Amino acid sequence: MRAKVTSSCGSLARFMLKFHCLVSPTGVLHTSSRKSSSGVELSFMRHSFIIFTFLLASAAPITGQESSAVQADYLSAVARFFSLPSSEVSILSEWEISTDEIPVVLFVARRSGVSPEALVALRQAGRNWSELVARYGVGSSALHVPVPEDADVGALERVYDGYRSTPVARWGNVRLSHDEVVDIVNVRLISQSLGLPAARVIGETGAGLSHVDLYARLRG
Repeated sequence: MRAKVTSSCGSLARFMLKFHCLVSPTGVLHTSSRKSSSGVELSFMRHSFIIFTFLLASAAPITGQESSAVQADYLSAVARFFSLPSSEVSILSEWEISTDEIPVVLFVARRSGVSPEALVALRQAGRNWSELVARYGVGSSALHVPVPEDADVGALERVYDGYRSTPVARWGNVRLSHDEVVDIVNVRLISQSLGLPAARVIGETGAGLSHVDLYARLRG
């Protein structure tokens, strides 16, 4: 649906641009070969312009509503995953933090005993997740999501190369970047929430979609 709305908006915008080039500020319709003197044609074009402008304006709220519904589904999955009331997760979504970082806040809070509020405050102060997981002892062992040895791990290739080349007892030496922490926590959330292999979710990660949109896409 989102793709259709976006496509329609693009087509409408192109139509409006062409029409704007055809009609002068005084309402005179121009063509590449001659000026048209037909009042009927000009009236038709003016009515078409009004109709297409209305359709374009109507498309934006639909997109916004759909985006809100997608985010609500994702936040419901987060609430179920962490066995929390939806209202508590909704409060986190009102803070100045990206939606796909909310499960990271809750995961690190649960593993470290630090409150979600404190973690969000530290993120807002400029600390990244690579620093915060190290600071609060949420090591790479806790973050690790098992996948088959031959799985395509795409955007997380560097991380899994580190896991595969390091003895389990030394996984604490495998450092994850900010984005990798967000990715791997969301892989855990999405794969377990939808009952999908983690390798499949990893394969879709980093394909230009937010984790919120990825959840919606895989949920179908």
